[in-house]
Amino acid sequence: MNYSIAKIGDILNAKVQGEGLITGVSFNSQQVVPGDLFVALVAENDGHQYIQDALQHGAAAVLVDEHHSIAMDVPAIIVPDTLVALQQLGAFRRQELNPKVVAITGSNGKTTTKDMTAAVVGRQFKTFKTPENFNNEIGVPMTLLTMPADTEVLVVELGMDRPGQLTQLSKMVVPDVAIITMIGEAHIAFFQTRANIAKAKLEIVAGLKPDGVLCIPYDEPLLTQAKVAQRVLLFGDGVSDIQGDATTTQFTYQQTQFAIPLIGGYNIMNALAAVSAGILLHIDLNDAVLALQTFDLTKNRTERLVTARGVHLISDVYNSNPTAVAAVLATLKAIPAPHKYVVLGDMLELGEQAATLHADLAQAILAANVTGVYLVGQLFTQNTAPILAPYFDSEHLHLYDAHQLDQLTADLETLGDANDVILLKASHGIHLENVVNALVQ
Repeated sequence: MNYSIAKIGDILNAKVQGEGLITGVSFNSQQVVPGDLFVALVAENDGHQYIQDALQHGAAAVLVDEHHSIAMDVPAIIVPDTLVALQQLGAFRRQELNPKVVAITGSNGKTTTKDMTAAVVGRQFKTFKTPENFNNEIGVPMTLLTMPADTEVLVVELGMDRPGQLTQLSKMVVPDVAIITMIGEAHIAFFQTRANIAKAKLEIVAGLKPDGVLCIPYDEPLLTQAKVAQRVLLFGDGVSDIQGDATTTQFTYQQTQFAIPLIGGYNIMNALAAVSAGILLHIDLNDAVLALQTFDLTKNRTERLVTARGVHLISDVYNSNPTAVAAVLATLKAIPAPHKYVVLGDMLELGEQAATLHADLAQAILAANVTGVYLVGQLFTQNTAPILAPYFDSEHLHLYDAHQLDQLTADLETLGDANDVILLKASHGIHLENVVNALVQ
């Protein structure tokens, strides 16, 4: 990005003071680099308190709201609401560069599908994808503003935790292709039913171009029975010859053999969503095969790691819901290993159904044929552990409060031998990533 302060003022119809050239954007004063526009967001911490820090780090200007006073010698763009202005600036950037946009949402698999899709379309086009988990009202405009000027395809992840949110984000990115990976129970505390979640996910078509395409799973009636104005493409059907081992999953689709460096049948659906987007953008299936063999996977999404002891870790600790847990447990069952262990942290934001949904996973845990179970958080320890207790002795069923991660880490550091497998899955709020990081140091 390369905008003068005056140009940004024109884009936002805002008052400006000072002159300068903006070459980047940041909302964290500690991450500002010279040339950045520092966006003073008003949230839990008021970004206006960090303006001086941002300037010391080299900010070329600051984006501030009109309710805060700003010294006249500070280069600034002054707006009614800095978050709204950030979003408007992101939307302008999207329209100015005008890449093809593939937007992805869903209860699970968004980030993996984003990574796969970017790899597939990247075989032919200059492609940029959402960094890390920048998928909300702040992250999406930041993605748009950090997109290189030569981007031909933008693969953008859109998150959602309330009605109306995807409408706003979809209209900001104006997709050519929209993908819904699946409908699960994530955020069911707010939506009450999967049908309501599906309705909210379908808001992704709010900004979908009239000639755009919505890609949805062929086996989800909550989506396939919905009425949308744009063309609908179903993905996931017609798969055969599914095989897997400890590190890869192979399958055949359209008489073409694929191998992805991930375990679990659910990742076949993610791959086929990516392939569908590729087909719409005229990517050859053979190119898709090559792309999916070795693509860059965002950290902590079904990530395979190995400890110093030679124990294999399956780290899937960024988010969690019952459908996803059941799927990864089924995958764990199929992995050949001398011993297998499962570490499950509470699934958050399940509302009144939380106790039942945690208890219901006991059968999936038992079916996984694991040697030991490690449960973290009150929801699992109070609702799932009593069902598991008759099947495991105290040496093989371990319970922890959410604040006992140090003890969990110590216990896992001596667990297992070479080629044994430990699966770790939890909602991000449990912070099992700290345990994973400690185990692989």
